[in-house]
Amino acid sequence: MIVLAAGHGRRFAESGGATHKLDALLDGVPVLQRVLDSVAGSGLRFHLVRPGVTAETDGMGDSISRGVAATAAAPGWLILPGDLPLIRPETLLRVARELSSSPVVQPFCSGRRGHPVGFAAQCRDALLALRGDRGAATVVGSYREAGQLRILELDDPGIVTDIDTLEDLAQAEALLQSRD
Repeated sequence: MIVLAAGHGRRFAESGGATHKLDALLDGVPVLQRVLDSVAGSGLRFHLVRPGVTAETDGMGDSISRGVAATAAAPGWLILPGDLPLIRPETLLRVARELSSSPVVQPFCSGRRGHPVGFAAQCRDALLALRGDRGAATVVGSYREAGQLRILELDDPGIVTDIDTLEDLAQAEALLQSRD
């Protein structure tokens, strides 16, 4: 699994956030720590992508490529943005299991596309070639066109609850409290 934590978080700052969004507290715990706790709870191996030397120009595609390069021998990858603090460990395991039957797995919750997207080893070269801000959308699209994309409907709002603004953080806080 690759946890992406190299973004700038500009929208969070523009919304009035006083810290980087990954350091913002959600019920007293930083957003990124909540993500890493879920990853640890899944038992899956992971690689954390932090800002690189060229972080000023790196986009999501660059971060994914760096993560795949650092774990090139892996049998596949779940690409998990570090701003999804409510994702459940069992969701991560479910997406990982689906990679045994499909080269690309795209989770959805209530009709909304979510994360992590799973990629089997056959996607390695395409993921390594990613650059810029587009992420892996082109890779997902090519497998969709080939009829090899597995859509996985999940009952986990955490796959679509990302933190981009202070409003998102407040909504996540409310969702977290309703779950408890």
